Amino acid sequence: MELSNTSHGQESALQPTGQPSIGVVVLTMGNRPAELRRALDSLLAQERVSIDAVVVGNGWDPSGIPESIKTLHLPENQGIPAGRNAGVNHVSGEYLCFLDDDSWFLDNDFLITAVNRFEKHPKMGLLQPRITDPEHEDQNPTRWIPRLNKRTAIDPSKVFHVGETCLVTKRKLFDETGGWAGGFWYAHEGIELAWRVWDTGTYVWYAGDMRIGHPVIDPRRHDEFYRLNARNRVWLARRNLPVPFAWIYPISWMLVECLRLRKNKSGVKQYLSGWKAGWKGSPWYLEPRPKLSWRTIIRMTLAGRPPVL
Repeated sequence: MELSNTSHGQESALQPTGQPSIGVVVLTMGNRPAELRRALDSLLAQERVSIDAVVVGNGWDPSGIPESIKTLHLPENQGIPAGRNAGVNHVSGEYLCFLDDDSWFLDNDFLITAVNRFEKHPKMGLLQPRITDPEHEDQNPTRWIPRLNKRTAIDPSKVFHVGETCLVTKRKLFDETGGWAGGFWYAHEGIELAWRVWDTGTYVWYAGDMRIGHPVIDPRRHDEFYRLNARNRVWLARRNLPVPFAWIYPISWMLVECLRLRKNKSGVKQYLSGWKAGWKGSPWYLEPRPKLSWRTIIRMTLAGRPPVL
């Protein structure tokens, strides 16, 4: 597929010298112009970092983008993880930040704070901030807390999956993981990325004291929500887990989800359809990858989350 890349300005006003360098990929379909502008304004307000940013138009030719930010036009919607991957090669920097168009930085020192955390904790491979809707904090869903213990959103901890709306990592490490699971289209790509980060010998950190803004939206608004969740659970296991975890993980999740959806017959039907599709289709058709090492499985288990459920 032929991609077009338009860069506004060779010497970006966002890139002063002598500061930590961060490549920022902002993914959008162009259907949320006000939210996209809010995200970019909050990016432009970041302090004490050198930013090289690109807006990736997933099936949309970006327009009205500030001149200091590059644009990348994907003529067809490639899905969320593949869209993010497409933007990576168009930015430079020691660090990478992925920002969705409906999220925004609530603090102007967010990126420099993230960089300082990586420098202080060299074994930290990926950072997810606390996701919050500042206008409806009492309505923030527990799914935004990426761990089993969801009693408080503020406490930090090691985690094994992430909410993908805003993440920061080291560029070299991201390349080592192989990037996002492009073939997933939507759902659970954040789990695979987190597992792959653990497989590099580093860990994933939930920074509950750092904030990113995001509106409270029901993910079930997507027509294929249950089907893609089920299919990608199976693909996640088949791509990454050795036997017997490659069987136990998707089977246990299928049982749990069907129990949760027992009053939603159409949801159960859609979930089971996706689950079956996960076993029939190839999860490696875009990017073949080795499975997680047994050493990583042991590290994850000792850290509190064996890949069983």
